[in-house]
Amino acid sequence: MNLTLTPPQWDDMHEMLAFELANRAFFESWINARPDAYYSVDGVTRAIETALQEAREDHTYQYLVRENGLLVGRLNFTQVRRRYYHCASLGYRMGAEYTGRGLARQAVALGLQKAFQDHGLLRIEATVRPENLGSVRVLERSGFTQYGHSRKSFLLHGQWFDMLHFEIHGSA
Repeated sequence: MNLTLTPPQWDDMHEMLAFELANRAFFESWINARPDAYYSVDGVTRAIETALQEAREDHTYQYLVRENGLLVGRLNFTQVRRRYYHCASLGYRMGAEYTGRGLARQAVALGLQKAFQDHGLLRIEATVRPENLGSVRVLERSGFTQYGHSRKSFLLHGQWFDMLHFEIHGSA
């Protein structure tokens, strides 16, 4: 299996839209919904434009996760904080039919290489709901350490959920 991470480009638009539409309900069972306008050619085009701009500005780095060229997931580093911290927040999601195969773990490993080597970050944070045992395992197996547990800190579909807080450090 050949897994790669590539920043979204203009010619990825139709494939990204199809991926997001196919996995919308699955993703929205774990995270808050994107606006309906996102799920259109214009919406994804704007999202790609924003991703490219935010990467140029060193605010966010987004990647498409591909297995043998096929889009299977997304990974991003958001909230890049340089001064004093050199830190970012990790987010990732795999399409529903691609979970449970170790792809998320491999994508996170590739992402951490990019974060620490290419982007010069020194600390990556991640949050996950305790019920999302697959993501908890991905983070733990990727070398993350849990450093906190916030109670009733995430609102989804009118219900409050706890969040676990994880971190990993690169070489200084």
